[in-house]
Amino acid sequence: MISNTKTINKKNNFIKLLSAFLLIFICNPLFAQDKPARSNRLGRELGIVQAKDSSAKPLPKVSEYLIISSENDTTYVDTTLSIKKDYKFNYLRKDDFGLMPFSNMGQTYNSLTHNFQNTSLMPSFGAQAKHFFYQDAKDISYYRVPTPFTELFFKTAFEQGQATDAFFTVNTSPQFNFSIAYKGLRSLGKYQHILASSGNFRFTGNYQSKNKRYFAKGHIVTQDLLNQENGGIRDDNVQYFETGDPEFLDRSIFDVNFENAENLLKGKRFYLDHTYYLIRKRDSLSKNKLSIGHIISFEDKFYQFDQTTANSYFGDAFKTSTLKDKATLEYFYNQFQLNYSNNIIGDLQFNVGNTTYNYGYDKLVVLNGNTITNRLKGDVFSAGGKYRKQYKGFMLDGELGINVTGNLNGNYLKATASFKLNDDIAASATLNHSSKSPNFNTLLYQSDYVNYNWQNNFNNIETQQLAFQLKYKSLANITADLNTITNYVYFRKDETTLQVKPFQTNNTITYLRVKLENELKLGKFALNNTILYQNMQDNNNVLNAPELTTRNTLYYSSHVFKKAMYLQTGVTLNYFTAYYMDAYNPLLAEFYVQTKKEYGAFPRLDLFVNAKIRQTRIYFKAEHLNSAFSGYNYYSAPNNPYRDFIIRFGLVWNFFL
Repeated sequence: MISNTKTINKKNNFIKLLSAFLLIFICNPLFAQDKPARSNRLGRELGIVQAKDSSAKPLPKVSEYLIISSENDTTYVDTTLSIKKDYKFNYLRKDDFGLMPFSNMGQTYNSLTHNFQNTSLMPSFGAQAKHFFYQDAKDISYYRVPTPFTELFFKTAFEQGQATDAFFTVNTSPQFNFSIAYKGLRSLGKYQHILASSGNFRFTGNYQSKNKRYFAKGHIVTQDLLNQENGGIRDDNVQYFETGDPEFLDRSIFDVNFENAENLLKGKRFYLDHTYYLIRKRDSLSKNKLSIGHIISFEDKFYQFDQTTANSYFGDAFKTSTLKDKATLEYFYNQFQLNYSNNIIGDLQFNVGNTTYNYGYDKLVVLNGNTITNRLKGDVFSAGGKYRKQYKGFMLDGELGINVTGNLNGNYLKATASFKLNDDIAASATLNHSSKSPNFNTLLYQSDYVNYNWQNNFNNIETQQLAFQLKYKSLANITADLNTITNYVYFRKDETTLQVKPFQTNNTITYLRVKLENELKLGKFALNNTILYQNMQDNNNVLNAPELTTRNTLYYSSHVFKKAMYLQTGVTLNYFTAYYMDAYNPLLAEFYVQTKKEYGAFPRLDLFVNAKIRQTRIYFKAEHLNSAFSGYNYYSAPNNPYRDFIIRFGLVWNFFL
């Protein structure tokens, strides 16, 4: 097993978590924004401290604690308990419908569905199996709060660990807000050598000038995602799992393909988005707004695969020990914007951007007499625009971009028309076209393993998507999209070397998705349903997904103990039909196509009891309750069994001070 300093240091996540908690409780009194009469909000909510007199200011409403997205969409802190909160109570902190988790928390997910809507001009880094937990700039939120606000997230993991997320935000003045957060995970797992350990530090700032002409928001994010890898259980052990042999119910005794490898994704990003209004809208009678904007972002990330000794699982190697593959990407982006708004025309934006990229390796590889280059780098200049106009119940949105100069071609167009008849009925239609270079790791890859070295000159992946949405209250939310994909790039095993490498298909793939979400209520009982139908027209089977995926939750909700607690309890069924499920390659941290065996068609039953007391939400769940009696055919990927029955719990605790 690998026992280097990096892996050992990962065991200090608990210390980091403790430090984060201490930081929060130290900062709260230091940054209290209100007079002493209002400072102990938590005590008054619990009934421990009473207001001194009736002249004390009323407590701020929860709706005043604002959350602002990277696109300036604003919501507010939601402390309610709902079934959607249960779906989001995971390490991703978002609904994971359409994702099949691996056995250990913090491992990857297998995708049961694919979304081809795209508004990016640049290729992605690669190592996509590790990017489920990696937060991009669009995933970062900003805040504006009347009093200090804290959120603590905790969930038990699988053997010797836990998942935590500690968050604190405060407005030091009406003009400036900052937030600080740390999310950490350590989970040993039930199988040999699948430890997951990660850390994510986030700092955000949000500022507006007193005259409301200048606005700025920015963040600093550092994140590292470490996984020990074992290649799954060996082929000759699969039968022991599927027959349910009692001797192998202790999953740690399974033979795995190797126990001496790990991969790591690590990155840091500095981001600033600021705007200055040359002409601002002073009141409802004003017709024009004119502003200039600027976005600057620098991101430095790397993916690394380490193995102490070479293993035949990946074929021949250039050396026998201390194997190390490391790909790096430096990404520097500038965008300048001119924004104009008019009551008649709507909102217009013109922008120009520059991207400097530097992807590659620190060594040269000579293979079959040919030297594989070690860097892909250059400058790309782009231009684009956005448009938005609302007229009565109609909303028109448009966005386009194109790479004007540089070695990487790309363009996209997205147009949406939406209509809202009232608060209950809404509909929209979206057209999206995209042409983008494949991911960097499909164009260039270098490894100490011989068959994992390539340099490709693939064509751009072309996608067209036509999407519709119709929503009526909570009774029906129907979304559908029809996609055509040309020049699709995918991973599969080479027929000669039997090792995984990228390929590009010349055939056009047609892909249809239809999803229905609805909830039926009868008294205190409710049935929440999410059903996804998918149809793939692909003669070569290079893009695979189950025809039917469903999640159905029957639950009961009620106040108990004289309304001191709000309780939700029920059972959730997850199911997807059998299909050619993608396999996982730990060296690349990518999923690849396989057409030898279909997987799926097994139910997963989760029994849960959730409760809300004041501003605390508590979660108990018996996961995969039926694992012992419905057959041992449950897999997250070939040779990677899904988790067995386990009881887990956690909480989300909010503080308003």
